[in-house]
Amino acid sequence: MSDIAAAGGASDVGVAILDLKSGQTVSAQGDQPFYSASLAKLILAFDALRQPLSAEDQDLINRALSASDDNAMDVLWTRFDGMGAIGRVAVEAGLTGTHAPDDPSQWGEVVITANDMVRLYQHVLASPQRDAVVAALSSAPATAADGFDQAFGLLGVTGAYAKQGWMYYLPSYVYLHSAGVLDDRYAVAVLTTSPTGNWTAARESINAVTTAVLAKLGATAGPTRP
Repeated sequence: MSDIAAAGGASDVGVAILDLKSGQTVSAQGDQPFYSASLAKLILAFDALRQPLSAEDQDLINRALSASDDNAMDVLWTRFDGMGAIGRVAVEAGLTGTHAPDDPSQWGEVVITANDMVRLYQHVLASPQRDAVVAALSSAPATAADGFDQAFGLLGVTGAYAKQGWMYYLPSYVYLHSAGVLDDRYAVAVLTTSPTGNWTAARESINAVTTAVLAKLGATAGPTRP
């Protein structure tokens, strides 16, 4: 796992793999905290799906999970008690390094770890909300609502669905995350922070780590998802 993390080069990397069949987890820097960027949407959406929802609510959740729509997340964060939702899911799923942001208005600053993200998937996939979450993630378009290219990390892999995250943070940090499930067998989280301020370098870094993960699992990268 240390070799896998090292593939990220100058980026700070946290990576975890959980075998959903055996329950075994392996990781490198798996408990290192990262700002979540859009991975916070998965936590909030899971909590919201357990409550009575209108058709509008369902649409907002689908948009937040698939196209990573920030406007949809803004509404959900307020409507479904985002600060409380992070804490509720963390306790329920045993997410020891996940907590709400210091600033309630900044949901992208929810703190997560790679180990917690794979535990979250394990928890979600064993819940009644599984089908709704998987369907939304599986319909992720190549281009997000804000025009960002989502075809990096696990979304460049055949047989995977994932939640992607990206964020530019002053002075020059680029966050790129990919956390999802490969072949209905492995929950994988690759969290990266690049100090370069360069999106191309950051994408190369997370793709290199993801490729190293696939090599260890005996999988190969496939065509970019439509």
